[in-house]
Amino acid sequence: MIRSMTGYGRGKFEDNGREYTVEIKTINHRYNDISIKMPRYLNFLEDKIRQYITKQISRGKMEVYVTVKNISSSSKNIAVDKALAGEYVSQMRDLIEMYDLKDDISVSSLMRLPDIITNSDIEDEELYWNAIKGALEIAINSLISAKEIEGEKLKLDIDKRLHVISEYVDIVKEKSADLLEEYKTKLQNRINELGVSSIVDENRLGMEIVLFADKSSICEEVTRLNSHITSLRNMLEVTGPIGKKIDFLVQEMNRETNTIGSKANSIGITNYVVEMKNEIENIREQVQNIE
Repeated sequence: MIRSMTGYGRGKFEDNGREYTVEIKTINHRYNDISIKMPRYLNFLEDKIRQYITKQISRGKMEVYVTVKNISSSSKNIAVDKALAGEYVSQMRDLIEMYDLKDDISVSSLMRLPDIITNSDIEDEELYWNAIKGALEIAINSLISAKEIEGEKLKLDIDKRLHVISEYVDIVKEKSADLLEEYKTKLQNRINELGVSSIVDENRLGMEIVLFADKSSICEEVTRLNSHITSLRNMLEVTGPIGKKIDFLVQEMNRETNTIGSKANSIGITNYVVEMKNEIENIREQVQNIE
């Protein structure tokens, strides 16, 4: 099942009187770009969190938020980062003086600021990692589920557009069969208009028709385009990161369509080529959201 690169997941895990929450927001991105925000005293886990996510999500821009809340009243090892609190107070007073604000700094408001209150009982790093990993696993499973739901929508839309393109290819193939006869008729009419039918070399005329037939033939392009359509449909059934592979196929489809338009010098065919290119471009935009 294909996955969208857009999604949201949230997970909670309780352990040793604390509640760990992990939230992950993802949007499309060419590479795997992970940004992690969490309490400073847990920064030593950043690499582990990053590696854990990378093993399960291959591409996208991800914002990860980790929060820890004490839910037990029995904890006796609460610590206040007085140095950080002092820095907050200093910066606040600068703002008060600079903008002539009301001085309403209070202990209660100060204690709510990030990283002021910490746990001094950082007993075992592995215990913290196991707890965060528990929340992270739930968040990732939730995220993947959301990405797969969105991926199914993308798949249905792309498949619908492939069906339209396939119909246009069949029409173009059918119309191209008449190009040679149209060229012969035009050439003969032009000869008659010029009144030179009696002096035209039949061998030369035949050579011109053969050259036109070779130049305007789109059989190879049609065959390759149909092959690309089949390959793309098969890819839509594959589980795993396939966004880059599909993007390459779409580029190849666009190239074959351009060649068909340039070789088949016919307004009737050109109109369908324009419609095909429009559908391919719509697919290309959708593919940018596939992991």
